[in-house]
Amino acid sequence: MTAPAAVLDSPLRELSYAEAIRDALAIALAEDERVVLMGEDIGVYGGAFQVSGDLVHRFGEERVIDTPISELGGAGMAVGAALTGLRPIYEFQFSDFATLAMEQIVNQAAKLRFMLGGAVSVPLVMRFPAGSGTGAAAQHSQSLEAWFGHVPGLKVVQAATPYDAKGLLLAALDDPDPVMLFEHKLLYKTKGPVPEGRYTVPIGKAEVCRTGSNVTIVATAIMVHRALEAAEVLAQEGIDAEVIDLRTVRPMDRETVVASVAKTSRLVVAYEGVRTLGIGAEVSASIVESEAFDYLDAPIVRLGGAEAPIPYNPELEKAAVPQVADILSAVRGVVRGTR
Repeated sequence: MTAPAAVLDSPLRELSYAEAIRDALAIALAEDERVVLMGEDIGVYGGAFQVSGDLVHRFGEERVIDTPISELGGAGMAVGAALTGLRPIYEFQFSDFATLAMEQIVNQAAKLRFMLGGAVSVPLVMRFPAGSGTGAAAQHSQSLEAWFGHVPGLKVVQAATPYDAKGLLLAALDDPDPVMLFEHKLLYKTKGPVPEGRYTVPIGKAEVCRTGSNVTIVATAIMVHRALEAAEVLAQEGIDAEVIDLRTVRPMDRETVVASVAKTSRLVVAYEGVRTLGIGAEVSASIVESEAFDYLDAPIVRLGGAEAPIPYNPELEKAAVPQVADILSAVRGVVRGTR
């Protein structure tokens, strides 16, 4: 990604994904007294994945608030805080636990602006540690971003890099509507360059991470890294893959995807959520309904999660979601005409 000139002038540091989020949270808390953090164990404990860290010591318990063990109650408190003038950031320990708070997210946060004719807004950010790979089994390893992407009134974001994790979080705070940030748990320890100070990454804009001419791979979250790894292998075989980080599930940047597929004539979509009714279906439909459909030289391939809960067994867990080998097989098939 090409950063704005002002950002390029800022000192770059190597931060982990978790540290980049904490940096964004600290900037937000320091800049705006309306910003409050809420969630279970985000205070002294530092968060289930140690993302909030020492922020409670730096900003106090009135700004970094440990909520009771009730996702429905905590989410409702965050919605109410947003309605009364605060800028709350609510953290779920695991994205799976948002199922307990769907009433507040789907029926309240997403709809109140519309039901009240625009008289109110709900400037709320929610953070969801998501995805498999930690051996946490079926109730702590899901990828539910497509659920929320189905709801008008919500914006749904997935950052793949530390740079984007910070920039998208700060952009979410600037948004007057509720923004859902899905953070893949395996990415928390990954590192990358992150500028000091404030910058934002636009919500609703995909990034072309690698240009290519033979096939487009659209990916989200950790699948972006697997797609880029696969692309390097494919390049040794004479297959030039273009990799797009979707970044935002809703609103989806269809224009970038359509333009890429019109150029490459082939499409593979890689995402961790269950394949049926997932992100890949929406990306595929966007191509079928666009001028890019006439350029297709092969069927679109969707690589999504298995039609089963995430297993605890580590080998079965890997088999339940796309890996680099699956992306390689799919791309070879669409390019060579064997799929």
